[in-house]
This record gives sequence, structure tokens and C-alpha cells, in this order.
Amino acid sequence: MNLLWYVLRRVAISIPVLLVGTFLCFVMVAGAGDPLAEARGRPGANIEAINRLGERLGLDKPLIVRYFSWLGNFVTGDWGVSVAQGAAQEPVYPKVMSALGVTINLVLGASVFALVLGVLVGVIAAVRQYSIVDYIATTLAFILFSMPIFCIAIVLKQYAIEVNGWVRDLGLTEWLGNPWLKTSSPENLQSDGFGDFLVKVVGAYLLPTLSIMAISFAAYSRFQRASMLDELNADYVRTARAKGLTSSRVIWRHAFRNALIPVTTLFSVNFGAVLTGAIITERVFNWNGMGTLLVDAVDHNDPNVLMGWLVVIAISVVVANLLADLVYGVLDPRIRVG
Repeated sequence: MNLLWYVLRRVAISIPVLLVGTFLCFVMVAGAGDPLAEARGRPGANIEAINRLGERLGLDKPLIVRYFSWLGNFVTGDWGVSVAQGAAQEPVYPKVMSALGVTINLVLGASVFALVLGVLVGVIAAVRQYSIVDYIATTLAFILFSMPIFCIAIVLKQYAIEVNGWVRDLGLTEWLGNPWLKTSSPENLQSDGFGDFLVKVVGAYLLPTLSIMAISFAAYSRFQRASMLDELNADYVRTARAKGLTSSRVIWRHAFRNALIPVTTLFSVNFGAVLTGAIITERVFNWNGMGTLLVDAVDHNDPNVLMGWLVVIAISVVVANLLADLVYGVLDPRIRVG
């Protein structure tokens, strides 16, 4: 019951934060200009039909009225329609959910791999402080920190296609164009066979996953190393060693769990950053995810799609932080959520 009340309190606190955030986003999106200006400027445009669409979108009402109207529709599942050219007033909700599924498939795997590998390398570097392993891990982390994610993505793509050519040798060049649609079809599995299908899926995910993993791995490994060094020098670890516990038991059963707490915080914050940062990686590798959705919505000044994108990102960050708070109590019994 204590855990349940804790979760309910955190959710209750998050609701006004989300409301304020959505209102600020709505004001900024509304201030970006008339979303139907492009439609009105087309040759032979039907002005009456465009004006009716504007009334349907509530563009003739005051801003505060439009916000609460949008909010009421949003919480009931009506996220409005897209006004982008060629969208034919497509509903926003399935459009955003489809793009979110693509991005989550990419970001979730990359985040988990980066976390596991970063934590493992950080622990080894801390336990073997000032060894060759520690120096290599530190140097690699600093190199990855200094490189922007778009630079890593472009270098990997250009090296794989033009310099090394292994993507062409495996026949995977076309999968870099739109991998999600081309690797997730059951027909491909039936026509190619499981082996070829698996190779193509790995080829489609490999480069964008490595791009997203790179910077996150550097952050996790450095945080884990610093946190682990603090715990290894703590009094309770010295006491455990003095009692005759084995080195592995001291490291993994005592120091490791407490050293994970700062990394858990970093993961919850970093997940939202990675989710939005995947925009660049998706554009480089032509993934039709949240990145493409955002760029298209900005290009066409599509307010409903922009608001859907912003709210989904905000909810993802809130949920990630809530899960991190719950994990604290599992890692350290001294932390009570009651």
C-alpha cells in the first residue's frame, strides 16, 4: 500500500507539470503562424473549404478557449487531424503512435545495450583502477563525448557504404533507405528465409543503434566508474573486507547495488534526451519515426501533430523518472517510498 500511495502521489504531482508544459507548448505552437497559410496560397485553393477546416480546428476562437478545447479532446483520444499537404486530414493519434513504435524499437534497444555495456565497463575500470583497461575505457569515453551524435552517425554510414563497402557486399544498401518497413514484413521472412531475414534486420538496426549507443555508453561508463570508486572506498566496504568476505561478494553484493543509484538517475534523464536526440539519427538513416514526424510537422506548421509529438515526449520523460524512483527502493533498502 505504501508503494501504491507513493506512485499515486508522483502521478498527482506530474499532472500539473504536464498541464503547464502542454499549455506552454500550445502557446508556442499557436504563435508559429497560421497552419492553413500554405493551403490558402496554393493555386486554385478552395477558400471556403479551407475556412471550414479552420473552424473545425478552432482557429477562429481565442487562444485559451482553443487550448482547453484541445485538452478535452486530447484526453478522450481525439488528437485532431493533420493539416499537412497530402495528409488528407489524417487523424493524428495513429500517425504519432506509428512513428513512436518505430523510434521505441530503435531507442529502447540502443539504450539497454548502452546501459549494460556502460555499467559493465565502468565497474571493471573502477575495480582495476589505473590499469590498461581503465585507461582504454577512459580514452574511449572522452573520444565519444567529444563527438556530436550526427557526426558519429554520418561517419558510420559513410564508412560502411563507401569506404569499407560491407553493406553493399551483404546486399543491405536498400535497407538503409527505409529499414522499418522493409525488415518487419512477414512476406520478407517467407521469401528470404530466416537466415537472410535475420542478417537484413541486423544490418538495418546495426548502424543507427551504434550511433545512439555511443554517447550514452560514454556517459554510463564514466558515471558508473566514479560511483563505483566512491563505494569501494566507503567504510561499509572496508568493514565487509575486514570480515573476510570474498572480493567478488563485496563488489557485486554490496558496492555494486549502491553504485547503480546515480546511474539509474542518469538513465531516466538520458532516456528522454535519447528519444528526442534520435531525430538526427533517424534523418541520417532515413527511419520514419518520431524524428521524421517532427521535421515534417515543423515544415508544414502542423499544430496537432506537433502537440501530439510534444505530449508523448513529455509523458515518456515523466514515466521514465517515475520508474527510476521505484528502482531506487529496490537497489537500496534504506530508501523507503512510503
